[in-house]
Amino acid sequence: MAKNKQIKFAEMEVLKNVFQPKHKEIFQTDYFLKGHWQEKIFQNNHPIVLEIGCGKGEYTVGLSQLYPEKNFIGIDIKGARMWHGAKTALEKGLSNAVFLRIYAEMLESVFAPCEISEIWITFPDPQMAKARKRLTGSRFLNLYKKILIPNGLIHLKTDSPFLFTYTTELIRQNQLKAFVCTADLYQEEGQNKILGIQTFYEQQWLSRGKTIKYLQFSLEERKLIQEPDIEIEKDNYHSETRYMNLHCKHQSSEK
Repeated sequence: MAKNKQIKFAEMEVLKNVFQPKHKEIFQTDYFLKGHWQEKIFQNNHPIVLEIGCGKGEYTVGLSQLYPEKNFIGIDIKGARMWHGAKTALEKGLSNAVFLRIYAEMLESVFAPCEISEIWITFPDPQMAKARKRLTGSRFLNLYKKILIPNGLIHLKTDSPFLFTYTTELIRQNQLKAFVCTADLYQEEGQNKILGIQTFYEQQWLSRGKTIKYLQFSLEERKLIQEPDIEIEKDNYHSETRYMNLHCKHQSSEK
């Protein structure tokens, strides 16, 4: 497994649709592509959409196929996972999909104000113990505002009742505009084109009978997002990592 990761990391260094800024290139300084992604990378003026925490890149690839009139950047820090999306995008000849290996906290060093039109957050860790780490928490939403166009869209897909409730309450208490709010995407949004894209994690949750929740909302430019003042019941099922480990152990014990 370690050797396989090393091979992927080595290949990531030469893939033309992968960008891996070094620490010195983005820490307390601006990345050379900040404000120039359209002209230097995509060579068009199409809107740019981010997928934050893209994992294996299923959504970045899927969305870029559905919307050729938009540019997509998948962001994650785990290169071995991102490799799958980058390879797939190249194999499919997708010139409107690239991948960026950074921590989400560094977005402002990499993108200029109003450079991004939409942000997708697909099946993030709900971070039930630490609000500061939630990708739909006030800390990150206030960061997203700095790079989004006015009233730029945020999309959240999650299996987590906790994260869905938390984000819904944050939207309500901050009086943000919610355009779609469904606790069962496959039941209520049967004609939605995004149903055709499923991440690895989504497939796992669906196979376990979990419902998929979806939120689409926008951020107001001048409003500072505040944390919701509410107690939320925590999810009572294992994380995907623990579930997969238990599943593998169970299979091994049956052999």
